Amino acid sequence: MKILELTSTELTHEIKRLYGKGEYYAQAVYRQIYCHGNTDFKHVKEFQNSRKLVRELKMALELNACPVVGEQKEGDLTKFITKLKDNLQIESVIIPMETYQTLCVSTQVGCRMGCRFCATGQLGFLRNLTIEEIVGQLYTAKFFYGMDIRNVVFMGMGEPFDNFDNVIQAIRVMSDPKGLNVPKSRITISTAGMVDGILKLAELNWSDLNLAVSLNAPNNRIRSSIMPINRSVPMEKLKEVLLGYPLSKSRNFLVGYILIKDLNDTHRHALDLAKFLRPLRVKLNLIPYNRCSDSLFAPPSDEHIRRFQRWLVNEKFFVRTRSIRGRNVTSACGQLGKKQ
Repeated sequence: MKILELTSTELTHEIKRLYGKGEYYAQAVYRQIYCHGNTDFKHVKEFQNSRKLVRELKMALELNACPVVGEQKEGDLTKFITKLKDNLQIESVIIPMETYQTLCVSTQVGCRMGCRFCATGQLGFLRNLTIEEIVGQLYTAKFFYGMDIRNVVFMGMGEPFDNFDNVIQAIRVMSDPKGLNVPKSRITISTAGMVDGILKLAELNWSDLNLAVSLNAPNNRIRSSIMPINRSVPMEKLKEVLLGYPLSKSRNFLVGYILIKDLNDTHRHALDLAKFLRPLRVKLNLIPYNRCSDSLFAPPSDEHIRRFQRWLVNEKFFVRTRSIRGRNVTSACGQLGKKQ
């Protein structure tokens, strides 16, 4: 049984099926592993008179939190590198907030989207992560690093909707209140605009889950030049799907817009972006471009970024500029991943 792939209900079902034991034992196991990081539960009171069951469970349970083989720090921010069983590596980032931490998780080794501003996209696609490899990043942050992770953002390596089933099950495990207990309201999935994934997510009716869209352009010409997905899913189609999405009245779409000097940062671009977004309930995140190796792109000046933000605020949008954290250790947006 791969414990990092199971909700508490699923573990209860498995233990009952395999050993004829009920919720009493299953919940004790789940609590020890997910709440305390304890994989040796022979001294737990529920198992004092069940030594045989302890031995059987220890043989049956697999907790494959892959080892950390490297880390880089910038202040309180930590990027850790995990080595997978096939020797491939992924990167995750623990981002300090005021009183807790946010974890940026990866869903793939590499990415097939090929966005020109993103280091991960330049790797190409190697493979999807398994459920336990996704959940394992949160388990590592919580128990290896001892971090109080309150928010999880699927904004690391890979396109989450390109690994839809594994990502959805990982969210079920992460949000289980009897285990890792990160509520869906504190989980964000970011997509480059895979409308099939958005439609499948809509069918789940997880109205409290946050959906972010990496837009990065005011029109199809610019977006297609930096995001190949736009050639098959133009902005009008993406907008149509978002308009039909069952967004909770208390929620907004989160729209990411990477500002690239002389490409998508003029006043006209701001007005066109506002026109495109106006029917949608959105919060805009402006993200100054973070340089990748061999990139021809550059970020605008700080003053120009502030000017671009004012233009959008004047159009009555909620806009914030994301602070640049982790740029010096290649942990900022668009910088994760290295040649495998």
